[in-house]
Order: sequence, then C-alpha cells, then structure tokens
Amino acid sequence: MAEATATGKSGKVVIRNIGLLLSGDIDKPILDADTIVVNDGLIVAVGKLKDCDVEHAQTVIDAHQTCVCPGLIDSHVHPVFGDWSPRQNQIGWIDSTMHGGVTTMISAGEVHLPGRPKDIVGLKALAITAQRAFDNFRPGGVKVLAGAPVIEKGMVEQDFRELAEAGVGLLGEVGLGSVKAGYEAKEMVAWARKYGIQSTIHTGGPSIPGSGLIDKDVVLEADADVIGHINGGHTSLSEQHVCELCEKSSRAIEIVHNGNEKVAIAAAQAALQLKCPHRVILGTDGPAGSGVQPLGILRLIALLSSLGNIPAELVFCFATGNTAKIRKLNCGLIEVGRDADFVFLDKAQHTAGMDLLDSVQRGDIPGVGMVMIDGLVRSGRSRNTPPATAIPEVLAHA
Repeated sequence: MAEATATGKSGKVVIRNIGLLLSGDIDKPILDADTIVVNDGLIVAVGKLKDCDVEHAQTVIDAHQTCVCPGLIDSHVHPVFGDWSPRQNQIGWIDSTMHGGVTTMISAGEVHLPGRPKDIVGLKALAITAQRAFDNFRPGGVKVLAGAPVIEKGMVEQDFRELAEAGVGLLGEVGLGSVKAGYEAKEMVAWARKYGIQSTIHTGGPSIPGSGLIDKDVVLEADADVIGHINGGHTSLSEQHVCELCEKSSRAIEIVHNGNEKVAIAAAQAALQLKCPHRVILGTDGPAGSGVQPLGILRLIALLSSLGNIPAELVFCFATGNTAKIRKLNCGLIEVGRDADFVFLDKAQHTAGMDLLDSVQRGDIPGVGMVMIDGLVRSGRSRNTPPATAIPEVLAHA
C-alpha cells in the first residue's frame, strides 16, 4: 500500500514527451503542450519542451506519448475513519481508488459510522473529528475532504458558525437526517452558506435507514449548492423531474456511479442542451450497498461518453476541472499554480479504440500507468485497471 501521508516536498519534477494533455477546463479540454514542470507540488510551467526550463530536475518522467490528465476528483463519497469502510467491512478502499486515478475525494457525510451520533453536540464533534483526522491522514496520498455533518432538527445558526470556525467546510447530504422539509432545509443551507460551508442535498428515494424521499420540489426549495446524486442514490426521480431540476436550478448537477445509469445519461445530455456543461460533476456515492468501486469514476466517464455520445475529453472535465471550480479546490486543472495531481492514462491493451479518447467513447475504461499527487509518484501501473498499452517511466530520481 502506498504511504498514508506525504513524505516531504517533490522538488523540481519534469514530465516530458506527453502525447495528449487534458486540461480539465471544459472550455479548452485539450492543451497544445508536451511538457509539465512542477516545483514542490505545484505546477510552474506547461508548454513545449523547448520553451520550458527543465534543467536541474530531481525527478524526470518520460510519459512515452501517453495521456496526462488532472487527477480525478470523486465528488461524493462516504468515508468513516482511516481507510476502512464498515458498510462493506473493507480495508484499503481509498488506496485502491487511487489506483483508479482518483487523487481527491469529497465527503457527503460520515453516515456509515456505527452508532453515528445524531444529537447536535455529537454530530458537530464527529464532523470536527473527521475533518481533523483526514487532514492529517491521506490513505495512498489521496486528499480526503471530510467532516460533513448531517443536519438534524433543532440546529440553530450558532451551530453552523461554530462548525465553520472549527474548520468544517461541508454539509453531509441534506435529507439523511431528520431535516427533510424544504423550508427547514432552506434555512439551514442559508446559514451554512453564510459561514462558507458548502451544502449537498440527497436527491431521490431513501438510501439508508433514516433517510427518505427527497423530491424535486424539496431540492428546489432547499437550494443546496450541489444537487447530490441527481440520478439517484440509488433510486432516481423520473427523467422529467431530473431534467426539470437541471433547468430550474442553477446549482451543481452531480451524477454518480451508484445511481440510475439511464437517468445519468439524461442529466448529462440535459446539461449540454441547456448549455451549462460546466455544472456537471461526478462522484461514486461509495462505499454503499452496491459496494466499493475503485474504478467508479473511470467507469462513469466511459458510460457518459459512450452511451451519452459526449466527447470523452469533455467528460474528463466533469471529473476534474468542473468539480475543482465548484468545490473551490486548487487541483483538477493543468495550469500554473495548481496542485501537481496527475493521472497518466493510455488505451487499454487490445481495446478496439484507435487511441485513448476513441477507446473511452467506445465504452472501454483506460489503463492507468501512473498516479502523482503533489508531484510525488503514488503508484505505477494500476493494479485495478486493465493494463495500459504504454506506461510512463521515471528516468531520474534524486
């Protein structure tokens, strides 16, 4: 297993001979560049080799004409403590997901904790503890943004202020606790927003004991920042109501692997038709009853591209730059000043696709050849994806 925490600075890193550079920016998803220069975990140059300062690098990586993409972001996970999921009694699921190209995860609530406290003092304590714990511990190097309290009846504005002052920046899915009415949720979402806490609302039928149906009217009235698993987690609203949410709300449209796949495609296509593809973000909603999906984001990208007939380079933006912008993260985009989180991809061996993007548009997931987080190599060829046709090579390492 990769080390759980960062082991220092990356120093100067040069990645050269890139065959395809995906930017993460949906307005310009492919960059005309073959070289990235990193210093101490941040991107300092992107361009052609001849135009970049590549001297005196501690680490040099030959991409061997493979694709470099921003590290994938899973916008919707349910961690508990460490790299353990009590829902499936599985150890190592976060590190395993890193082998699927995911470098950042965002908690939608630590709801699977056995005996999860639902009183106000307890839920705040759990959120603060989870935020602190994952800030100090990175399984496989993955950045887990955790500490997402599930709101309950009786909370007042002061509770949200205290959470924000303690460093909590997220709300767990609205609707997983006792607050299910639109008017109640709207007030608490507004308090959270006032103090800089981003909110996500459960959408669709119940998923765990204590949750319930959250229909389109509740979603619209609550006006949370993210329409969580708009395609259901697991049970979806009707396509008509999902498309109505896309049209009537201006909030983020979150599509998940653990939802209704037909409605996932409908939601993505609706966003394109409404000319707001920048609102689409991707998650897995795992671990859950459907299990842990180390390749969930890659599989969702292939699904939306192939059956949704959406260019693969755009769908990769759903899982990188779109999420980074909506979640206010410094990763997810290949540009100077951003975190040096990368996944090296190539078409899987023996796919019918002519190249990486063509293979994804045909429905095949790519092979992961390497993952870097903050400029540090966290894995070589993935133990979970099909083998990539070509893989990058570390030429020099101080």
